[in-house]
Amino acid sequence: MSRPSSPPKPCISPNIEPTPRSNRALIYEFMPKWSLDKFIYNQGTNNQSRQLEWKTLYDIALGITRGLEYLHQGCNTRILHFDIKPHNVLLDENFCPKIFDFGLSKFGLSKFDVYSYEMMVFEMVGGRKNIDVEVSQTSEIYFPSWIYKHLDQSMNLNLNEEITREEEEITRKLITMSLWCIQTNPLDRLSMTRVIEMLQGSLQSLELPPRPT
Repeated sequence: MSRPSSPPKPCISPNIEPTPRSNRALIYEFMPKWSLDKFIYNQGTNNQSRQLEWKTLYDIALGITRGLEYLHQGCNTRILHFDIKPHNVLLDENFCPKIFDFGLSKFGLSKFDVYSYEMMVFEMVGGRKNIDVEVSQTSEIYFPSWIYKHLDQSMNLNLNEEITREEEEITRKLITMSLWCIQTNPLDRLSMTRVIEMLQGSLQSLELPPRPT
């Protein structure tokens, strides 16, 4: 089996090309934790405990951001994934994320991936789908609008669990950054480089964007 032609890129699932040439195939790195969706949905609600700690969720979000930044700015030609979702993020034994399934990847503008990524982060924070008709109140059906109201009015985030001050700061940072990236006008959305800066910066420096529609 031949070695990869180049070192693995940050948070991009590498592949190896086996020999002989007549039996070519793509073999992906084994990810023992499987995909992200197995750890985030239906958690933190109905008295169920969250499977991943907030710091782990933060590290996963940051790792995915770095992978997308490489695709958007680190390649000779900009590449879009076009299908960023929890099912396409694999996790190794240390919960390091790897972006998977480039079947829909194309060349083009990066703001589509930015939007999809941040909608995924909302689901990581909320432990639910962004649109959920089974919630107890109609105001909670669209999670981004519901959580925006809580931030805008300095309300308790009410994620059905007790969190520390540090965890709440992580949560508010993830939400604020995500709200900037789902703006209706693609030009108002952040680049992945700016997302990294916001995630690694202080919460006090972040401003709340216009309400999502």
